Parts: sequence; C-alpha cells; structure tokens
Amino acid sequence: MKHIGILSDTHSYLDNKVFRHFDACDEVWHAGDIGNVEVADKLAAFKPLRAVYGNIDGADLRISYPEEQFFECEGQRVYMIHIGGSPGKYPAAVKSRLLELQPTLYVCGHSHILRIVSDKGYGNMLHVNPGAAGVHGFHQVRTLVRLKIDEGRIFDVQVIELGKRSLLSNK
Repeated sequence: MKHIGILSDTHSYLDNKVFRHFDACDEVWHAGDIGNVEVADKLAAFKPLRAVYGNIDGADLRISYPEEQFFECEGQRVYMIHIGGSPGKYPAAVKSRLLELQPTLYVCGHSHILRIVSDKGYGNMLHVNPGAAGVHGFHQVRTLVRLKIDEGRIFDVQVIELGKRSLLSNK
C-alpha cells in the first residue's frame, strides 16, 4: 500500500503545512507549475518526488522533470501532465494520450480548480486535479489531495485546505 500526496501550481511558494499533511505519505506527486528549483528540491528531500513541468516552469525545471509521466503505482496506471483539461474538455493531444495509455488514474493541474471525478468516458479513470497550493492565481483556497493506493484500489481520498490564498498574497 502507498500513501500519495498530490499538489500542483505552487508557483514558487511552498507552505510548510505541506510537510505536515504529507508526512505519512510514501511519495509526493507535483502536477506542474512548480515555480522554482528550490520548491522541487525541498519536496524531493522530504519524500520521493514525481513531478512534471508546467507552463510557467523554466529550463532549469524542464531539464529535471518531463512534460508528462506515465507509471504504475500499486496496480494503478497513472498518467500525469500539467495542462490536462477536465472531463469532456480534454485537449486533443491529451485525449489521444488517454486513449493510448488507458490510465486508471489521471493527474493534472493548471486550472487551479480542485476536481476529483470518475471519468467513465475513458474506462473507469479517476481524474484528479489537486487545485493550487500556491498563492498566485485566481483560486480562493489553497488545496492538496492525499490518497491511498493498494492492490489496484484507490481509497481514503482526502482534500486538504491550506487556507485562503488572499491572506498570503496580500502580505
């Protein structure tokens, strides 16, 4: 069994609460717009990190992290990309990859909109967008997702609120 912590759109800001909420996690997955190498390095020093780069990430992050990742975790086929759309509104290239790879767990970011939904249009794929953990953007509340995967089963999916974005962005 693996405990997974998922975040996205930190935009160079890493709240120390992430470490407390992900302390029991075996891995951390970052769905892009990391912002800077320091954020990635802190996460990688804390737990094994799987990450993809996002549209705001510079060459330094793009050297270390790919645009997309496809891997297996405890019987789940996981596809992760930053700009991934949402059920019924996937970009053409993402639709193609979803059909090709047939993931059971799809993780994306970019929209800053928390969304966890089963997408029956691609088998029984679980779509997870953890929202945004950083302070830049239009989202009102900073969020993370934590879940467990065991023998092909995803369970104990939790949404964690870190607090309002506006309180920090106005400082």
